[in-house]
Amino acid sequence: MKILILTLIMAFPFALSGQEKKQEAGKGKPSVKKAVIAEKPTNFTKMPEVDLSGFTDKQTAAILKRANGEMCDCGCNLTLAGCRNDDTSCRKSLTLVGKLVEEITGKKLSPPKEKDLGKAPDIKFTATDGTEVDLFKMKGKVVLIDFWATWCGPCVAEIPNVKKTYDKLHSKGFEIIGISLDSNEDKLTQFIKKKDMPWPQYFDGKGWKNEISKKHGIRSIPAMWLVDKEGNLVDKKARSDLEKKVEELLAAPSSESGTNPPKAD
Repeated sequence: MKILILTLIMAFPFALSGQEKKQEAGKGKPSVKKAVIAEKPTNFTKMPEVDLSGFTDKQTAAILKRANGEMCDCGCNLTLAGCRNDDTSCRKSLTLVGKLVEEITGKKLSPPKEKDLGKAPDIKFTATDGTEVDLFKMKGKVVLIDFWATWCGPCVAEIPNVKKTYDKLHSKGFEIIGISLDSNEDKLTQFIKKKDMPWPQYFDGKGWKNEISKKHGIRSIPAMWLVDKEGNLVDKKARSDLEKKVEELLAAPSSESGTNPPKAD
């Protein structure tokens, strides 16, 4: 019995050492999460915010094949390409697409190009209060284009800040036009009256298929764009430091050339 106990005691350090070596060998090798293959692959030929123009046709085909055949794991139950086309605010799918692009090409995905910046958005409509709005005729003003909805919590949370900026700078040339993605006009008009939002609102009752937001590629709200006094789109992320940005644009000199800015697509 004593011999057996002594044998076990002597063997324990070696067993422990072997376990430690296994643990050491496992270090530095992060577990790779396998992609989930889609039961029903999609057939998207492009992905918003993913610029594939710098890759060969073969590489592009390989990227799209995988993006259409692998599932996003953000909980959307869509393929990576499907998630990109359904909701461009999902940074998870963009990250995953970036990883597969790097695996296939050895290159990192380039940041998306803001092709609309520097161009004049073509927005013209009759507001809910009957006001005729034509953004092109608002040159000389700094204009906030606010894509929003009454059912959008973050949009509603921004209203006090937007109103504060409007009240302070409206007399100096700051205007706002709202593009509502609501589907109930009565609810919208009651809401803007209750919140005392005096600027014009576009409404067509189509929700996410709102004609103006669809035309300008809006896939998540709130989306706040700033247009300078020349009528050009200069900021597509105006929520941050809105008042400061508007003040800077109001202080900027106007062009004296008299030429019209190029219109956005």
